[in-house]
Amino acid sequence: MGVIRTDKWLLKWFDNPITLCKQVVAHFKEVEPHDIYYHFTQHGMYRHPFKNGEELVQNLHNNKTWEVVHQEKQRLKEKWNGPDIPIFIFPSDPHNRDLKVNYHGLSGLAFADKLFLFVSEHNSQQEICALFTHEYNHVCWLKKLNRKEEDCTLSDTVILEGLAENAVRERYGEEYTAKWTTFYSVDQLKKLWHTIVMPNKDLPNFDRRQQDILYGFRRYPKMTGYCVGYYLVKTFMQERNVTSEELLVCDTDIFNQILNVS
Repeated sequence: MGVIRTDKWLLKWFDNPITLCKQVVAHFKEVEPHDIYYHFTQHGMYRHPFKNGEELVQNLHNNKTWEVVHQEKQRLKEKWNGPDIPIFIFPSDPHNRDLKVNYHGLSGLAFADKLFLFVSEHNSQQEICALFTHEYNHVCWLKKLNRKEEDCTLSDTVILEGLAENAVRERYGEEYTAKWTTFYSVDQLKKLWHTIVMPNKDLPNFDRRQQDILYGFRRYPKMTGYCVGYYLVKTFMQERNVTSEELLVCDTDIFNQILNVS
């Protein structure tokens, strides 16, 4: 299906995001538009009310956002032998400080059969491509694993995030990786791995502690799961001298191999 021209939707329904989310209801099972909107805003989508929405959409259009994502999708689909899925682009939340500081002002949501990007009018084309690389890597792996995101244990999710961000590092360089990749030293990462992630590696997705460890909520250090995943996969890639592309054609037992690098 490729990149959906959500710019046309946004020009019609920017000030009515619930109606906007009605356009994607068919891609979910038994979910209401307001639930979708709430979920999207929790992952970086803009919040209503929002001033100058039409101007924002026009700026995204002038930046060739939809064309850039389409071109990157074509390249990675061929390079990674990835699936052809619908890709939806919406504005990100400019008032989300954490999003601006740690994620270059943009974010995404990946599923095995669809992908959502939340981007800013201030993002460069390379930043947008880096985001797409991360999220599309998720799509490729979820398809390969033949499982849904909600079926992933903590260790699965940690490795998935590490694989995705290392694909960004490999493709665009460390300057385009998320800021959280620099939060901890190697010694600190090893400690986080052995004391927090490993003892909880089998936590199911529905267990709140999985999200707490991944993002560093409540008593856990900030972005613990993400940082440990990036470290584990980067170490594995360097030790085995393998690329992201080569990892995608490996047996899914590769997850267990990565978990044993430290």
